[in-house]
Amino acid sequence: MKFISWNVNGLRAVCGKGFADIFAELDADFVCLQETKLQQGQIDLAFPGYESYWNYAERKGYSGTVIFTRHKPLSVNLGIGIDCHDTEGRVVTLEMDDFYLVNVYTPNSGTELARLPYRAEWDKAFADYVCALDKKKPVIVCGDLNVAHNDIDLCRPEANHNSAGFTDTEREGFGALLDRGFADTFRRLHPDTKEAYSWWSYRFRARDNNRGWRIDYFLVSERLMPSVSSAEILPTVMGSDHCPVSLSIS
Repeated sequence: MKFISWNVNGLRAVCGKGFADIFAELDADFVCLQETKLQQGQIDLAFPGYESYWNYAERKGYSGTVIFTRHKPLSVNLGIGIDCHDTEGRVVTLEMDDFYLVNVYTPNSGTELARLPYRAEWDKAFADYVCALDKKKPVIVCGDLNVAHNDIDLCRPEANHNSAGFTDTEREGFGALLDRGFADTFRRLHPDTKEAYSWWSYRFRARDNNRGWRIDYFLVSERLMPSVSSAEILPTVMGSDHCPVSLSIS
C-alpha cells in the first residue's frame, strides 16, 4: 500500500503545472495534500477510482488539506475536535479497517515567531489527538509538520537556530510526539542520510543548490514500523516549494 504526502502551496497553481500527470505517475493508494488554499467550490478536481475528503480554512486562500483515496474509509473526521484549532482546515483523518490516516498541515510559527506560543499549544493538542487514536488502532500521520527535528534535517542548522521551524520549542514538541510511541519513518530507514530535504525557499536558488529543510514527514505508530517497506523523499517532483514524500507498507 502506497501513501504520498505533498504540500502543494496552492492546489490551483500546481494544477497549472502538470498536477494531473504527476498524480497519475505517483500511482498511490492515498494522496494527502496540504496548503490547498481553497474554499469549497473553487476547484473541480477528481480522479477515476479515487474519492476525496476536503477540509477548508475559514480564511480564504489559506491553509487547507485533502486526502484522495482508492479505499473507502469507515469514517472521516475533519479537525481535532477543539474549536480554537479547527478553523484553519489543518487536519483530515480517515479511519480504515486496520489503521487511522491523519493528514496534517501544522501551523507555522511565523515572522518573528509571532505564533510560537500558539504553535506550542497546537503541538500538545495534536499529539493528544493522535495518541487517543493510537489507543484504538495504529496511526499513520503525514504532512507538513513545519519543523526540522535535528541538525541533519536542514542546511546550516547553526545559522537557523531559533528560526521558525527550528526553535527548541518546536523541536521538543516534535520529539515529545515521537516519545509517545511514534516513529519518523524516513529517519528510521535512513538514519545517516544527509542533505535529504523536502522544502526549499524560493529565494537565492535554494532548491538548485539543495539548501533545504526536511519538514514533511510520515510518522507511524511504533507497532506499524515493522510493516514499513520504504519511506522516501521525491525531490525531482516539481510544482511547489515542497516536494512529495512517500511511504509504502507491506
